[in-house]
Amino acid sequence: MVADDERHHHVYACTRCGNCCRWPGTVKLGAGEIARLAAFLGLSEADFIAQYTQLRHDRQGLALTERPDGACIMLEGTNRCRVNPVKPVQCEGFPNAWSFPGFEQECPAVKLRYRLRPLPPLTADGMAEER
Repeated sequence: MVADDERHHHVYACTRCGNCCRWPGTVKLGAGEIARLAAFLGLSEADFIAQYTQLRHDRQGLALTERPDGACIMLEGTNRCRVNPVKPVQCEGFPNAWSFPGFEQECPAVKLRYRLRPLPPLTADGMAEER
């Protein structure tokens, strides 16, 4: 039997405050992300790399460049991500897929709590049995 508190989980809902886009740090670009970002911006991959990336500090790949104030190069206006529909996986995953201790001090994401329920057994045709 699973204890009641073990069935309660949470996720964070982004408030689009833009704080995470203003923190100094490295936005790593993974396989396929350069092509996707370049296509979205109407650039060749070579032009995208020249205009928007830099070699990561660990020299293991590319990252988005930062503005002089440490903000992401893709942050426009107050809180608008220029590439939001195709933003890097690292950006998309924060703070649910990854975070760091104390992120809540700077990130006003709304913590949503939910409870997992056991699924009903399925019949031979894949339908849930009536309870």
